[in-house]
Amino acid sequence: MYRNNMKKTSVIVIVLAVVALLALWFVRVNNRLVSYEENTSKAWAQVENVYKRRMDLIPQLVSTVQGAANYERATLQGVIDARSHASQTTVDPSTLSEESIKAYQAAQDQLTSALSRAITITVERYPELTATQGFRDLQTQLEGTENRIAVERSKFNETVQQYNTMLRRFPNNIVASICGFEKKGYFTAPAGADEPVEVNFNF
Repeated sequence: MYRNNMKKTSVIVIVLAVVALLALWFVRVNNRLVSYEENTSKAWAQVENVYKRRMDLIPQLVSTVQGAANYERATLQGVIDARSHASQTTVDPSTLSEESIKAYQAAQDQLTSALSRAITITVERYPELTATQGFRDLQTQLEGTENRIAVERSKFNETVQQYNTMLRRFPNNIVASICGFEKKGYFTAPAGADEPVEVNFNF
């Protein structure tokens, strides 16, 4: 009788120890996933910051070139419309789904294209405007911002890769599915980025 009670007690202690170890492991993995997910949110906030900086520079660009005689109104309107569309396209940082990032990226790429077209036209047709210090400073700030955007997007993709890898590894994927962690989306190269750039010197 005594031996049976001892066996039962030993089995209960072993079961409780295993359950406690599993619970500790579960909590540890969950906490690591939370940390990785927070890192992706932080990286996304940095991406949004540099895009916002570019948005803030656009009104200065518009007001600077608006004063040029006979400046193409349609070109400026394209920049204004693209900025408006880009500012309305947002991403929920708690999900960062592939679809929402693609929509955000498409709106930002449209703005990049409109800005590039406006600056190219300004440089080609209004040399007196581009000679001013104000325009040159603004152009330098925009170029610097584009570089920052590229850097922050790259950092974001690295952070998302770490999170997604952690999420998919076994047995972490069990905890992830129980706790509702989901894969995050990446920034991708725009369509045609793999095509060679055509350089034309026929001015």
